[in-house]
Amino acid sequence: MAAPSLAPRFGPPIARHVTSDQDLTPEALRKTLDLAAQMKRTPRRFAQVLAGRYISLLFEKPSLRTRLTFELAIKQLGGDAVNNAGHIDGREPVKDVARNLDRWTNGIVARVFLHSTIEELARWSSVPVINALSDLYHPCQALADVQTLKEHFGKLEGLKLAFIGDGNNVAHSLMLTAGKLGVHVAVATPEGYAPHPAVVAEASKQGRISLTADPAEALEGAHAVYTDVWASMGQESEAAARARAFGPYQVNGDLFAKARPDAVFMHCLPARRDEEVTDAVIEHERSVVFDQAENRLHAQKALLVLLLN
Repeated sequence: MAAPSLAPRFGPPIARHVTSDQDLTPEALRKTLDLAAQMKRTPRRFAQVLAGRYISLLFEKPSLRTRLTFELAIKQLGGDAVNNAGHIDGREPVKDVARNLDRWTNGIVARVFLHSTIEELARWSSVPVINALSDLYHPCQALADVQTLKEHFGKLEGLKLAFIGDGNNVAHSLMLTAGKLGVHVAVATPEGYAPHPAVVAEASKQGRISLTADPAEALEGAHAVYTDVWASMGQESEAAARARAFGPYQVNGDLFAKARPDAVFMHCLPARRDEEVTDAVIEHERSVVFDQAENRLHAQKALLVLLLN
């Protein structure tokens, strides 16, 4: 009798594409997190699961964590990546880009300015498309974030995460992904910078979401305190106005202390130290920002495998 195969088995793909957090059901998210944890514990077991697979990496924006973690994830799984930097629609329509890449590679990972670019790639591609960041969503970051929370607290259900600052793509993805997994997501923003109402409405159907202009209210009982830069790439002209609006939302020692005594500090990085967060908080013993950065690698490995297997 032949020995049983030790090769990992993953079942059917969890989604056609991941253009936003909405493409992943709660069950798909839990499966991804479980696999990410296994891959983190025993990486060698998965070293050849993408052997012979090639993935296109398209980057309209500069990147450290996203680009390197995706490239490393693909290579550590036995596959390889081809890279292209610059505006995707600079020389030809996005639909033509998609239909070239799906003839050459087995998947497309894109970090873009406009979410419509991701949607157009997915519309025309016959291979999976992964949103590695757009102006509306950052689903890969949210996956790494919930993995980090689960590692630290041993669970997700019943936790409270306070997001302080700009109601941006990271806030959107946290509401959608963490909310689906039982985390209460409280978002505190200045007037005029709240998350997109349609995203809030959708997230509220699936989880507990609360909005406020008062950081102290959001922080009450919070297990995690999360912030992001006040002006993202493409918003440089708004930096001065945003700095004035967001000044009271800086996560400093006094603000951090309003959360639970065991609360962790989170940031998707890169951080502008002593702007949205003080250096002391980001270096605090309860800061998990580099755990989040590491988990980008493991969460993205799991996502790639569960889409491409």
